[in-house]
Amino acid sequence: MELKAKILDIQAGGRRIAILDDETASLLGVHSSDRIRIVYKNQKIIAIVNIASNFPHNQIGLYDEISKILEIKAGQTVEVQPAHIPESLSYVRAKVRGERLRENEIKTIVKDVVERHLSDVELAAFVTALDIYGLSMSEIEALSKAMVVTGETLNFNKSPILDKHSIGGIPGDKTSILIVPIVAAAGFTIPKTSSRAVTSPAGTADRVETLCPVNLTIKEIQEVVKKTNGCMVWGGALDLAPADDLFIQVEYPLGIDPLLLPSIMSKKKAIGATHVAIDIPTGRGAKIKTIGEADTLASDFIELGKRLGMNVQCALTFGEQPLGNAIGPALEAKEALTAIMGNGPADLKEKATIIAGMLFEMVGIEKGKQKAENILKSGKAESKLREIIEVQGGNAKIKPEEIKIGDKKTEVAAKKEGKVLWINNEGIARIAREAGAPKEKGAGVMLKVKLGKYIRKNEVLFEIYAERNTKLEAASKLAKKLQPLEVSRELEEKMLIGRVPTKIIHEKTFAIER
Repeated sequence: MELKAKILDIQAGGRRIAILDDETASLLGVHSSDRIRIVYKNQKIIAIVNIASNFPHNQIGLYDEISKILEIKAGQTVEVQPAHIPESLSYVRAKVRGERLRENEIKTIVKDVVERHLSDVELAAFVTALDIYGLSMSEIEALSKAMVVTGETLNFNKSPILDKHSIGGIPGDKTSILIVPIVAAAGFTIPKTSSRAVTSPAGTADRVETLCPVNLTIKEIQEVVKKTNGCMVWGGALDLAPADDLFIQVEYPLGIDPLLLPSIMSKKKAIGATHVAIDIPTGRGAKIKTIGEADTLASDFIELGKRLGMNVQCALTFGEQPLGNAIGPALEAKEALTAIMGNGPADLKEKATIIAGMLFEMVGIEKGKQKAENILKSGKAESKLREIIEVQGGNAKIKPEEIKIGDKKTEVAAKKEGKVLWINNEGIARIAREAGAPKEKGAGVMLKVKLGKYIRKNEVLFEIYAERNTKLEAASKLAKKLQPLEVSRELEEKMLIGRVPTKIIHEKTFAIER
């Protein structure tokens, strides 16, 4: 059937969707969510149908994703035919029934995900089935490999290639800004591609962006790494394991994360990593609550690494409070720069040198942590960081006080005297986001106390920074409601943790970061 193109000038979030009216859809024999093949000149594309009763007859509505691929203008004629149901859908249905999938079946699913042949409903069904039935290690391996081959890869023509990753879950984890220059200063290659925040107040790319550009092309990354041994860039523009971003769009609203392992490891494989240190924050308020859970996850990372040809080691780190004191892109960048210059919080420097030391020992260097500490103390790490900043297009001479933070500020004080017994990671993260982070880079929270600190009544617990008064007021109200720090004179005085049933103050936030 020939139809005239109606260009909608609207994006569909990457999805390939076409709109038909009821009568035209009936004549074609298609229903909503069926596939059609659109042919224009020498171009062919498979699209998913949406049906609108009031849409013009004998026309087809094309979102930007389709019109740009076809390079078509309004009013031009296209040939439209019903398309077969994708083969991958039968494998999705098999997983919904709880069946194990073979490598070629998983590869077919991932290929169709990347080519947008599966609808949102079908993709959601697949991800939900993975969450319910779990994945065997063979399925995880197959998913990881399929996610790599359906995207771009980086080749630096050298070995070893070192990398690190944190599974997230605690605010303020800015260690990459220290680890990358420490490792690069030792002469090793560490091309760090990072995410922006999904549910946290800042991702590594958000932090680094306050120091230098992070939206680099593959060619630009290769140039930066060639000159400096390292980089810190946003991976979202590189098309590395693109299926992962599409899976996350489904995982986030559903509040599930069954693809944690293949998501992380496929991106490490795509950049050519040979040695990877995985940070698993553990404890109350972290994603992973117990040492047992952390051990199991670490074993899975190590096994998957072997199957993908990577040497993987895991650090189980303390996750019961934010790392350092700063939470929010600019505040964290300022703290990281201060730390690499010799000051800054002890816990941040300790964690950074532990993980950098692990990487050193993985490539045969003895006393890795000591070597990492020496590089940090000598100023070599700072020099390397400034070199990376400059080559990526930033100001190599930037000082911590020159990093712009929000000029709107309020303080939250202790209502009584005592020790800080508990810090609610989730609560602190929510307050920072309410203040405007990560979109507004200068927004966030600055902790003035940490666990175990004895404080007096009316002493400041934390400061909230924002770029707008309305955001500051909203964050301040949320802080009063959540009260994310628990203060008491003696542990015995705080025996009641909660009461059930009780009024629900807020829904639990789902944390997913890459």
